[in-house]
Amino acid sequence: MACPVEAQLIAYNARDVEAFMRCYTHDVVLENAAGEVVCADQDAMRERYAAAFAREPNVFCTILHRIRHGDHVVDHEHLTGYLDGSTRHAVAIYRLRDGLIAHVRFL
Repeated sequence: MACPVEAQLIAYNARDVEAFMRCYTHDVVLENAAGEVVCADQDAMRERYAAAFAREPNVFCTILHRIRHGDHVVDHEHLTGYLDGSTRHAVAIYRLRDGLIAHVRFL
């Protein structure tokens, strides 16, 4: 897998939780902006994203800007397709390890 961040984006937009999870280490940590752990492993993350994909089947993420620096990738994301008609922006900071995503912090 050349870029797990790009691969997980493609799987996210396809709402394919299994392809999405293949981009992450088993001990992946997902944090919110305050640094609080939201998910501490792949099982918790799979459950969270499977529910989100079912709840919001039409959400689509477009990358407005991507920065790569060493084993970090920072994406400025624009999300559309929410059932309530809203759009959202997010910043995701990914840390890679052994070709997979090991840590994510969302701002």
